[in-house]
Parts: sequence; structure tokens; C-alpha cells
Amino acid sequence: MLGDRKRSLLPQKGLTPMAKKANLLEEAAKLGLDVSEKNTVAQIEAAIVDAQNPAVAETVAPEETSTEEVSEEKTAKAGKRSAKALSEAEAKAEKEARKEAGDTSSTDGEEAVMPKGPKPVARPLIERRGKKYQEAAKLVEKDKLYTLAQAIELASKTSPSKFDASVEIHVRLNVDPRQADQNIRTTVSLPNGTGKTIRVAVFAPEGDHKAATAAGADTVGDETFLAQLDKEQIDFDILIATPQYMPRLGKYARLLGPRGLMPNPKSGSVATDVAKAVKEAKTGKVEYRVDKQAIVHLAVGKVSFGADKLAVNAKSFFDSLISQKPTSLKGGFVKSISISTTQGPSIKVENFVN
Repeated sequence: MLGDRKRSLLPQKGLTPMAKKANLLEEAAKLGLDVSEKNTVAQIEAAIVDAQNPAVAETVAPEETSTEEVSEEKTAKAGKRSAKALSEAEAKAEKEARKEAGDTSSTDGEEAVMPKGPKPVARPLIERRGKKYQEAAKLVEKDKLYTLAQAIELASKTSPSKFDASVEIHVRLNVDPRQADQNIRTTVSLPNGTGKTIRVAVFAPEGDHKAATAAGADTVGDETFLAQLDKEQIDFDILIATPQYMPRLGKYARLLGPRGLMPNPKSGSVATDVAKAVKEAKTGKVEYRVDKQAIVHLAVGKVSFGADKLAVNAKSFFDSLISQKPTSLKGGFVKSISISTTQGPSIKVENFVN
């Protein structure tokens, strides 16, 4: 009753959409089409037309496939599916393909580049050195272990430089620098000095200025010295400070620390007796420490010192180094020893420490 009343209220000129859909579904059922009420009227009509006119469906099919291809070719405005990204990906793939094929011809129409030849064979390291170094290296037997006295005498003869070169000792230790008790750092006084002019600065109270100057300090001050550090003016090689003045240097740790100039009690640069510390620094007191590769490097003098003076300095260094052997260390303390000048060849020394 209610449905009849609604139909009576609708205009009678044509069928309602529901009635039209019902008629189309009946016709589709007669043709055996797989459609239902979920499909729209347009979809049902299109299915009926395709079933009644198969030739029309065949002609329409290519158009549908072409529209699908066009939709697939559509790109995004940005991102990996943008036109720019797709073109770059194609260019990269083409470049990789040409690279694998060994094609070195230009893609811009320029002249073709000839393929590269075999990789050149590098010369031995000794041949890439200077003539003077090669002559000095001939005096050193590569696999021979020299005594300390022989190595020092030979180092003085194999210095290829024109200036007065330093004689350096390099000792590889059997320690782990990451362990606090094996991180060796100390000082040693070389009897014959280092041969270098050491500039010493003293940061101490005014009462110690006179004694520091008499001992040979190059720069002495308190407030004036801090003003110099504020301007980042560093004209000294060693800085000595008193314990009560050390807190005032904390502000300049980033300036002095990386340069190795920050006073340290282990190196003797923090002292109450300023005059004594200045004399030791001037007469040849040097600091040495193990680096990350567990190697100690120290210059024990100049070539001009002669073999005797260098031997005395080297003996003082090794005596100091042996006394620093950690108690927790198992096995030998020293792995290898070598001596060289500033620009000269390395000379292997027999391990007399172990």
C-alpha cells in the first residue's frame, strides 16, 4: 500500500530510477550477465550493450586500453614518481649500462674518449725518495739489528738534511694506553740538553717574578700574562704555574690544551719552586708520553752533538723509561726500538731492554 501510494505521487511520464534499474536487471538476467543491484544503472546498460553488440565492444576495447596506458603514464608532482625523478633514474640506469659495457663515447656528440689502459705500476717507496735519502739509505742494512751505540753513530752519518737535524728515538711498548696505569707520561732531564732554544713562561704571584727572571724565564707575569692569553698571543714553549694560580688557567684550557702547553704536575710544570722548574726546563728537562699506537717518541739531541753526548742522553731516556714499567704488565715491556734523524732513514736497534 505504501509503495503504491509513493508511485502515485511520482510523475507518470517515465519510469523511476528504481523501476528502470529493476527492468534492466531482468533483461541482464535473461542475457546471463553477472550484475547485481550493487551496480549502477549506467554499468548495467553498458553490460547489456556489450552483450548485444560484441563488435562494438571490440572496437571500444583498444580505446579503453589506451586510456589505461595514459593513466599509467601520469606522473606525480613531486617525489620518486615525478617526471624529473623518473628521467634521472633512466639516465642513471643508462649510464650504468654504458659503464658495464665499457662504452666511453660521449653522449653530447663530442669526440669519443679512448678506453683507459692498464693501471700503472707504482714504483717502490725508496725510488720515490730524494737522491740524498737514497744515498743515506744504502748505508743502513734493512734487516740488521744494531746496538744502541752503533745506531746513534750511524744516525749521525745518515742525515740527508742541510740543517742540524734532531736525533729521534722511537720505542714501541707492550702497553694499552687506554688503561690508566699503562698510560705512560713523565719527564726526563737530558744531561746534554736537547739542542733547542726553549722559551719558558711563568704564571705566578708577583713575589716569584724576580726569582723566575733570574733563573732565565722569558715571560713572567700574572694579570699581564692573562691579558696576553686573552689575545691568544702564545710566544712560549713551556708554561710553568704555581698550584694556587692553576684554577685561573681553567678558562684557557681550550687554548693551551691542544698545543700541549697546559701546566701539569706530572710534567713538572706545576711547581711551588718556580726558579728550580725554570732551570730544569732550560737545561733539558723534556716530557714524553705514549701515544694511541703505544709508541713513545723523543728527540735526544742534535746531529752536531756527536755520538758520545747523544749516547749519554739516550741512556738517561731509557733509564727513565724502564722505571715507568707498569706493575700490572705481563710479558716484555718493549716491543721494538728504532732511531732516525729528522729526514733520515730508520735504523733498527736490538731490544736490549727485555
